[in-house]
Amino acid sequence: MKKVKITVIRKANYPDLSAKFENPLETPCSLQEGQIFWADGEEMPQGFCESAWETLLPFVRKLQRGGGNFYGGWMKDPFSALLSCNDGFRPVSFLLEAK
Repeated sequence: MKKVKITVIRKANYPDLSAKFENPLETPCSLQEGQIFWADGEEMPQGFCESAWETLLPFVRKLQRGGGNFYGGWMKDPFSALLSCNDGFRPVSFLLEAK
């Protein structure tokens, strides 16, 4: 089974949406751009965001098993995926790469 490298590519923030819809959070996302995690099996990497992991896990599983070519070849590297977590206020984009 392959390992999957997960790199934090970009963090966005929409304070106007937070002000309008969100209850204040004590601890918002602590991930940093450029941070790297390794998925070796289905266990969430130490220090990773649980909500983001739930979003990424189906893609991690497929990449670990040698799959790829998501959505008919949307990525230049068919054994990678660029995905975002499901936080509409502070979405984080991740690059997944089979290694």
